[in-house]
Amino acid sequence: MATRRSQKRGKTVVVALGGNAILQPGQVGTFEEQLFNIDAAMRRIADLVKAGWRVVLTHGNGPQVGNLLIQNALAAKTVAPMPMDVCGAMSQGQIGYLAAQTLTNHLRARRLDTPVTCVVTQVAVDPRDPAFDNPTKPVGPFYSEAEARRMMLEEGVAMREDAGRGWRRVVPSPDPKEIVEIDSIRDLVDDGVITICCGGGGVPVVRSRGALRGIAAVIDKDLAAALLAREVGADALAILTDVPKVYVNYNTPEQRALDRVTASEMRAYAAEGHFKAGSMGPKVEACLRFVESGGQAVIASLTEVVPALAGEAGTHILPDAAGARRPRRAARGAAAGTGAGKTKQAAATGSDRAGDEAGAAKAARRPKKKAPAAGGAGAEGGDAGAEVIDMAAARRRAAAE
Repeated sequence: MATRRSQKRGKTVVVALGGNAILQPGQVGTFEEQLFNIDAAMRRIADLVKAGWRVVLTHGNGPQVGNLLIQNALAAKTVAPMPMDVCGAMSQGQIGYLAAQTLTNHLRARRLDTPVTCVVTQVAVDPRDPAFDNPTKPVGPFYSEAEARRMMLEEGVAMREDAGRGWRRVVPSPDPKEIVEIDSIRDLVDDGVITICCGGGGVPVVRSRGALRGIAAVIDKDLAAALLAREVGADALAILTDVPKVYVNYNTPEQRALDRVTASEMRAYAAEGHFKAGSMGPKVEACLRFVESGGQAVIASLTEVVPALAGEAGTHILPDAAGARRPRRAARGAAAGTGAGKTKQAAATGSDRAGDEAGAAKAARRPKKKAPAAGGAGAEGGDAGAEVIDMAAARRRAAAE
C-alpha cells in the first residue's frame, strides 16, 4: 500500500468543485442524491491522488445553506433559527464529512493510505468592501411582499423581488481577504494530508476590535480557492464545472472553445463580456488572480480532472511570459525567492520530486500570513437601487464607524 510520503512528494493542486458535484439539475437534494454525487466526485479525486498530485479540496455549498435557511423559516416557531454564518459552518461539516468519508473509501480501494481531513474554515473580509452597500446574492426561501416588508422593518435585512416568484433576502458577496485557519491548513498539506477546507468560500467573518465576528454574506468559492491556492503555495488551481472548457460567444453560432490562453488574452475576453458574472465570470477571475501570482490554472469538467492536469483537457490559463511573472513572497522563516520563479508545467505530476525538495520549494513560494483586515464591524446590507430596500443600512454603517 502506498504511504503518506508519496502524497508529500507530488505537486500541489487546489481543486474547486462546482455545485454539480454535489447536486445535479432537477434533483431535490435528498441525502441519497448528495451522497451518490459526492461519492462519484471523490472517485475522480482519488484518481488524481493516484496520479501523484497532492490535493487540497474546496467546494460549493449554495443549495445546502439555502435548505438550512428554509428549514429555519419553516421551524422558527418550534426551534430557534441559526444565523447565516452558522448555517455556512454547518454545511461545511455536512459536505466535508461526506467528502472525507467517500474519498477515504476510494483511496483505500486504490491501496493508498493518504489521510483525509476537513477543516471548518473562516474567511475574513474587509468590512468596508463596497459589496456591503450593494447586496446582490439571493439566499433562503421566497416570501410574500407583506412578509418581506415586515422582515425589512423588524430585522433590518435587505430583500429583493423576483418577478413572479416572490421576495428573497439578498446578502453581500465581499472579496475574500484572509483565511483564518491558514496556518493549520498549511501544516496539514505539508504533512501529506488531503485537506478539505474553505467550503462555500469559507464562513464569512470580520474583525471587530481584534475579535472575529460572523456576518451574513456569501464569499465566492472560486475566489476563495484562488486565495487558498496562493496561500498554500500550490502549483496549480483546478476549477471543475459541468462544461469541458471555457467558451467565448457561448450559446451562439460563433461559440468557440478556448484551449490554452494567456492571462492577458483571458482578461481581454472578460472585458468584452464573454463570461457571465453569476457563472463563468468568477471562475475566470479566480484563475487570473492565481496565474498573476505565479501559478497555472485550468477550468475543466470534473470527469476530465486527471487529463486536464496532464495538459490534455480543459482550458489552461498561462502566464503571459516567464519574465513578467511576479515572484511569490517568502514564507515564515524561508529565504525569499528560492524557487519562486521556477516555471511550472501543467502536464507534469511531479511524482518524481523528492520530499525535501518539494518542501523547500513550497516554503519559498508560500506567502507570509497576511495581516488582519483593518476596520470594525461591517454592515450586512445596503442600498442596491430601487429593487433592494434595507431600512437599517444607515444605522449599521453608523455603528461600524
